[in-house]
Amino acid sequence: MATRWIDEVERRIADADGFERARQSLLEQEKAHTRAGDRIAAARRRLPWVPVTRDYRFEGADGACGLVDLFDGRRQLIVYHHMLRPADPAPCTGCSMVGDQIPHLAHLHARDTSLVFVSRAPITEIAAFRDRMGWAMPWYTTQDSFNADHGVDGGFGVNVFYRDGDDVFRTYFTTARAAESLGTVWSFLDLTPLGRQEKWEDAPEGSPQTPPYRWWRLHDEYEAG
Repeated sequence: MATRWIDEVERRIADADGFERARQSLLEQEKAHTRAGDRIAAARRRLPWVPVTRDYRFEGADGACGLVDLFDGRRQLIVYHHMLRPADPAPCTGCSMVGDQIPHLAHLHARDTSLVFVSRAPITEIAAFRDRMGWAMPWYTTQDSFNADHGVDGGFGVNVFYRDGDDVFRTYFTTARAAESLGTVWSFLDLTPLGRQEKWEDAPEGSPQTPPYRWWRLHDEYEAG
């Protein structure tokens, strides 16, 4: 197998001009892919919202709380449903790779967006596993029907919610390979109804938007800036 692969690579050896021509052709496809992603994100921002009417309960590092508390005062909430089970002998490696890819949350917070993990494991086991992995994201235990009511019944998934005062709405859900692309600030913001909140975006009328780049900070400079 290795020899056949090397033979194939050798057939593709080119000079600098040949490489540049091929790269430019590929670049056209890459740009088309980027623009398609922009259009999908714009459509996602226009999905209908579903009111969340049940009083779901969670337990975090500071004790019991409700869904509104998970927003931590912000308008948008991204929830990753990690498959960590009670007394889990083999924590999900896929979910844990997602955990390894979480960006610094200060950048999401600067866009009025919180991100949390939830699992069925008790909070003491969650805390121990999070410490083992070296993670810092807020993580809560959920023991009622929150997972099942939001498309996650025994597996993993990502839900997005929007808060207007004490009223909460579900705005998006995905699972399976869609989670593979998550890990950057942009990929998470693109899941939300407000998006990146930059003026170039195709967003619903009245969406908050500012010039691109100018809101960016080093993650320890947002409060000062």
